[in-house]
Amino acid sequence: MKQTCVKTDRETPVKLSVIIPCYNEEATLSRCVDRVLEIRDASLSMEVIIVDDASQDNSLNIARDLAESHKEIIVEKHRSNKGNGAALRTGFKHATGDFVAVQDADLEYDPMELKTMLVPLRNNRADVVIGSRFLASSAHRVLYFWHSIGNRFLTLVSNLFTDLNLTDMECCYKVFRREIIQGIDLKENRFGFEPEVVAKVAQMRVRIYEIGITYSGRTYEDGKKIGARDGFRALYCILKYNAHNAPLPMQFLIFLFIGGVAAIFNLILFLSLYDTGIQASISAPIAFIVAAIVNYVLCVLILFKHQVSSNTMVNSRGRSPLNRLLGGRGNGAAR
Repeated sequence: MKQTCVKTDRETPVKLSVIIPCYNEEATLSRCVDRVLEIRDASLSMEVIIVDDASQDNSLNIARDLAESHKEIIVEKHRSNKGNGAALRTGFKHATGDFVAVQDADLEYDPMELKTMLVPLRNNRADVVIGSRFLASSAHRVLYFWHSIGNRFLTLVSNLFTDLNLTDMECCYKVFRREIIQGIDLKENRFGFEPEVVAKVAQMRVRIYEIGITYSGRTYEDGKKIGARDGFRALYCILKYNAHNAPLPMQFLIFLFIGGVAAIFNLILFLSLYDTGIQASISAPIAFIVAAIVNYVLCVLILFKHQVSSNTMVNSRGRSPLNRLLGGRGNGAAR
């Protein structure tokens, strides 16, 4: 991707759009927005876009009251709950700032650190800056051990595919040049946004920086929403958005994994059919065909989903999905 050259520095006035996805955050939303607005100064103007994701509490009314009091605040609303990633997409679409930041509606992160994250962007050294809760040397709240292990594991797997050396891929704090984030075709509706956006900016070959940030995590009793389901989804998203563009050794390992799963499925199905009294001459071909279908589906879901259309057997250029599967990996760039 051709990089955009922006002639700016820390003293040149710039505008930051802060996207705040919100779902049932009436207890913290107002304080969070106040902390975001506090980072304004003579060279940094703000645009705060609150996207209410069909909250069932008083969050939307609080957001609208804040918008009446502050001209910098814009409120968008989803009629049904779609998820964190969907709310971010809505916010990105409406952003008009030079840079765009992601901010949760709780108090886990300190918005003042967004100014530090802006430095390499304003100095035209970076296109994307990602925060890291594991690089900070200041005090942080001690919470869930297995969450930290899960975050480090997901970051490691992501790095294997993206060839980046991030320490905290799942960190909420990410700041982008507006043309970068608005040029990415994002798909994930929930917390799969994190591995998806990291995969796609890595494939764009833009300049990515990482900065240590402080973190004051909250408990589930305080309103924390991410869970084990999101962890498994994140792992799937790492494969989904990276596998087709991964180094050949990684693709080979994925093929081995898919082939192994299909082979085990083949064996189990054959033994099950044979145990019910169906002759081997019938059980074997049935098991083989079903296992071949499993192999194909896994290949499509993990490796080739970006190339295969489920609605048509031939694309506009007259190429079949089979030809596309055999015809190369594509350029890997985000659409």
